Amino acid sequence: MKKFTIATAAAAGLSAAVLGLAAPAFAAPSGSQNAQETISALEAQGNRVIVNRESGASLSDATVVGVRQGNEIQEYTWDAQRDDRVLETVGRIVYVDVR
Repeated sequence: MKKFTIATAAAAGLSAAVLGLAAPAFAAPSGSQNAQETISALEAQGNRVIVNRESGASLSDATVVGVRQGNEIQEYTWDAQRDDRVLETVGRIVYVDVR
């Protein structure tokens, strides 16, 4: 019985650790925005946006049908003491499907 209790506690702890370390969900701007407003909002957050057009409509008339998260954008920056360079995530690549 003692081994079962230890195994159960270990499994619960491992599950909690995995859930706690999970990456946060990616959220695109929502609401009744057109594609241009959505793209501008994503760029303002430091993302680089790649647009996949599914029609010939202008971005101000198009609607967003999908947003997918790509790779992180990383750059070297100076640390607080300005004596060492540190690799930091400064944004993401975001793919926006518009129609």
